[in-house]
Amino acid sequence: MMEPTNTGDPEFYHRVVDCQWACPAHTDVPGYIRLISQGRFDDAYLLNRQSNVFPGVLGRVCDRPCEPACRRGRVDGDPVAICRLKRVAADLAGDVRDRLPRAGESNGKRVVCVGAGPASLTVANDLVPLGYEVTILERFPRAGGLMRTNIPEFRLPAAVLDDEIAMITEMGVSVKVGHEVGSLAALLAEGYDAVFVGSGAPKPKDLVLPGRDEEIGESHIHLGIEWLEAVAFGHVTSIGERVLIIGVGNTAMDCCRTSLRLGGTEIKVMARRPRDYFKASPWELVDAEEEGVEIVVNHAPRRFVVEEGRLTGVEFDVLTWDEAARHSEVLETIVIPCDDVVIAVGQENAFPWIERDLGLEFTEWDTPVVDAETFSSTRPGVFFGGDAALGPKNIIWAVAHGHEAALSIDLYCRGEALTPRPEATMTLTSQQMGMSEWSYHNDYNPSPRQQMSHVPLAERFRELSREVELGFDPEQTAREVQRCLNCDVQTGFRADLCIECDACLDVCPVQCLSIVANGSEEEVRARLRAPSGQPDEPLYVSDGLPQTGRVMVKDENVCVHCGLCAERCPTAAWDMVLFDRESPFSRGTQFIPLSRVSKRVEEVRA
Repeated sequence: MMEPTNTGDPEFYHRVVDCQWACPAHTDVPGYIRLISQGRFDDAYLLNRQSNVFPGVLGRVCDRPCEPACRRGRVDGDPVAICRLKRVAADLAGDVRDRLPRAGESNGKRVVCVGAGPASLTVANDLVPLGYEVTILERFPRAGGLMRTNIPEFRLPAAVLDDEIAMITEMGVSVKVGHEVGSLAALLAEGYDAVFVGSGAPKPKDLVLPGRDEEIGESHIHLGIEWLEAVAFGHVTSIGERVLIIGVGNTAMDCCRTSLRLGGTEIKVMARRPRDYFKASPWELVDAEEEGVEIVVNHAPRRFVVEEGRLTGVEFDVLTWDEAARHSEVLETIVIPCDDVVIAVGQENAFPWIERDLGLEFTEWDTPVVDAETFSSTRPGVFFGGDAALGPKNIIWAVAHGHEAALSIDLYCRGEALTPRPEATMTLTSQQMGMSEWSYHNDYNPSPRQQMSHVPLAERFRELSREVELGFDPEQTAREVQRCLNCDVQTGFRADLCIECDACLDVCPVQCLSIVANGSEEEVRARLRAPSGQPDEPLYVSDGLPQTGRVMVKDENVCVHCGLCAERCPTAAWDMVLFDRESPFSRGTQFIPLSRVSKRVEEVRA
């Protein structure tokens, strides 16, 4: 027999809000989209920032794990453009600094962060309002980490990044740039209460092939992330006309598009496997090809062709693969001429500055052992996050790591256990305003997903910093926000009020509701009116109904949160409730509600 669903557990409702569940930082996506629809851009930005920290940055360059999870994609095949709407809130928000958290009263604790990337900045954002003195040490001349060094300005303008970093540092964070840490032992000797390592994965992977170690005048073989760093800080301003990019991740896409802006005219991205196996985001591939980059599949590099001290090309095996792309055969070997090669086949952790006698255990890959839940190392007081913790991922994951690490640092400095973790809490608020009035608009809007406008091709390459994407205009924004299905406005059910009249079953447009005899989960799923397409998605199962003892079952995968069941129910057994989740890390990240802004402004002026 299936047990009644525990709706007192926030994780049940949280999991049903698929976009928020899929986001590593658990951003309240439906909440900020509704605020955008109301023209409340400041509030939308701040709600986003409460968990995201970098809405303007991630509104441009996020890998968008929320979008494949979006329930709208199950309706018409296209998810809501969540990332694009995040940018709308960031671009249209005013100066919100008077509503941001301030430095808390000092608690006497000092924390140092190694690296000024997204993970370290998130740690500072969370800890400073709690009274911690946070110092960030950064080897480059400007803060931002990979957001600064690996993402070109035509995708992420420096002004956007600078502004969002400043919102954190202006709280009172000390950022020491041009400060490379050479010894963890020396850092520990300075007496910090906790150390956070957010140094990223700074070591690019190389291709050790014949010809790699030959002397080439003014080396024309570059390592992707190092080359992008050199471009970002103005050390590299040109490249040859014919460029081969080896690798098919997002870094490779940034390299090929950057090459076009530095003088390259014939740019080829060389892929060892078929396109279905690329690591790059699909939209990155589309943007690169739109600009004239040629993507060549099934070519495995064999050697660099060097003639009289000059790189002239790369020799490749042309491959054919089996259906699963696991086994290949060589069809022929060819040489593709080039002037420069950029190797972008990945990056990895490197910790030469961490001594091996400090109590930190290392893995077989010579990386520190890090707890994936608390982000603590095996030495008390030393924590990791972002790419430095669990290997290369992306910015939103680094933010999520930063939140969890900050929570752990706070617990550690207060002498509390890091596990079990403090649990998230929730509030459920009925959205009924009268007999037939509801506080949200539940009509299905058939608008298609809006397409981003871009700067014309002829204008893109005039300067490296020219942002290509233009953002949504007001009409596109209005259409896109209406596509959201308000998944955080969820059904609430009281079995004791149900009279089994079947009114809710009759009105449900997707047949997600069923009144059936209880049994095993397999038996119950077999009795549903609509086939259970995603068995991993939870079922809601009620207590036994008073009339027959049967149970009300709702397939959360099928439900589109239209609220018609609640509108139709004659006994109010069904209700629509707004689910609001509060994360354990949010103690220091709460923004000031609009109603309190005027008072805060007066305090600042005083």
